[in-house]
Amino acid sequence: MPNPKRRHSHQRTALRRTHYTTDMPEIQLNKSRDGEPFVLRHNASPDGYYKGRRLPGFKD
Repeated sequence: MPNPKRRHSHQRTALRRTHYTTDMPEIQLNKSRDGEPFVLRHNASPDGYYKGRRLPGFKD
């Protein structure tokens, strides 16, 4: 395994870590009539629906 010969400075480490950010999750209005008013995008609903279709293998 390669190992560094010298220690990296605090500034160099901080410059690398400036890109470590988080994003807010994207939410959208729920198009179905009942349920929560907002849903997370690209996630199945608790009833087992995704993009208006029932997921295969979802158990009631």
